[in-house]
Amino acid sequence: MTTESPRWYKSSDSSGGGKCVEIATNLAPTHGTVPVRDSKNPAGPALALPATAFTTFVAEVKNGGFGGR
Repeated sequence: MTTESPRWYKSSDSSGGGKCVEIATNLAPTHGTVPVRDSKNPAGPALALPATAFTTFVAEVKNGGFGGR
């Protein structure tokens, strides 16, 4: 059996100012989670968010919630 590893990436909107997170959406279909980690500390802990919660969060940010654009 093979274990799928997260494929980390950060937004193309990232300005490199050190306030970024990385996500690994490749695990959503098989595990139902979207891991999130601090881009400054890739060896540190990651939060495994339920995919539905992550989708709701992103939609809220896109709609201007949480002080977004």
